[in-house]
Amino acid sequence: MLTLKVITENKEEVIKKLAKKHFDAADIIEKIIELDKIRRNSQTTLDNNLAELNRISKTIGQLMKEGRKAEAEEARTHVAEMKEASKVLDEAKSDAEKQMNDLLVLLPNLPHDSVPEGKVAEDNIIEKTGGVIPELPADALPHWDLAKKYDLIDFELGVKIAGAGFPVYKGYGCRLQRALINFFLDNAREAGYLEVQPPYVVNADSGFGTGNLPDKEGQMYHATVDDLYLIPTAEVPVTNIYRDVILNEAELPIKNTAYSACFRREAGSYGKDVRGLNRLHQFDKVEIVRIDKPEHSYASLQEMVNYVQTLLEKLELPWRILRLCGGDMSFTSALTFDFEVYSVAQERWLEVSSVSNFESFQANRLKCRYRDENKKMQLCHTLNGSALALPRILAALLENNQTAEGIRIPKALVTYTGFDIIK
Repeated sequence: MLTLKVITENKEEVIKKLAKKHFDAADIIEKIIELDKIRRNSQTTLDNNLAELNRISKTIGQLMKEGRKAEAEEARTHVAEMKEASKVLDEAKSDAEKQMNDLLVLLPNLPHDSVPEGKVAEDNIIEKTGGVIPELPADALPHWDLAKKYDLIDFELGVKIAGAGFPVYKGYGCRLQRALINFFLDNAREAGYLEVQPPYVVNADSGFGTGNLPDKEGQMYHATVDDLYLIPTAEVPVTNIYRDVILNEAELPIKNTAYSACFRREAGSYGKDVRGLNRLHQFDKVEIVRIDKPEHSYASLQEMVNYVQTLLEKLELPWRILRLCGGDMSFTSALTFDFEVYSVAQERWLEVSSVSNFESFQANRLKCRYRDENKKMQLCHTLNGSALALPRILAALLENNQTAEGIRIPKALVTYTGFDIIK
């Protein structure tokens, strides 16, 4: 959530920056500023009334001592009237605050200056590419056919049990999943991330803290009886570890990693791009999360990007990094880099990771702060990234490594799988 200070002191700049995200903020910001004036004016009057009430109350006793009962009664009446007026003012202030906060949560995060102009994914900028795109025979199979041929994943059984988007992994498919999870967690630990195991459900406060609520409410599975939400990513519970927490500067940066199942309704997703593992309602992912100082957060972002790159290099996958344009960025992000791997069998790039800096946007909602060296309270910056999401990684591994003898396993994974080929 943007701070009121940023909005009121930089109104035109905020409107201009949000336009890069193709969000027209002018009317909302004008209303926020108007409500803030009502709130501040009400508070000033309330403060003046309180001072006047204290002054009058002190005189009433003196008037009674002096036998000036009529004047004392008149003062009491005035006090009662002022208290009633203050009650009305306090209600007006509270109403203005509520309306203002309801509008504040509608504003996306400001994009970083380096975010390119653009509306759709095709406008994203390719920052870097790596790896070798393999040459496969003309009869190469997409992963959904490979999964059936080698009995790795049963998509139809998942439909029977739960519905589309809930695959059932079997045999070598299960072992490959576990291998990837452990490979990602071990690499994260070696890179200095502390592993945590979070809940798979969160309350509404947690969803609000990371910006998933109210923005993505329709995309989250909601257990209405208990008012709990299934997590769309481990980012939500892990970042909320630091909700309402005041850290010391020496503790920063904090680096956490977590494996979790992830649940997304993916409402409105149809067509060939959702086939097989390309888009699921339940999937596995290892996440990395950082809490940092503002002046260091972009160095941390680059370090996270470099780290995810090493994972893809170890998996021997062809990859590219995209700097997302304003129109393709999330509600909460200030700057996002997406990683994609190339699927030769599908002849398309598959997104496998997003690495983002949210600056103080989430921290303001979370009330995640730290004391600097001068003991001054500051908002932290929060960052997160997929490291990595499994479905499309698994799809690319199966498709790009298919041979006449079977599906080859990248050398870095063999220690984790216990086998070097699926026959």
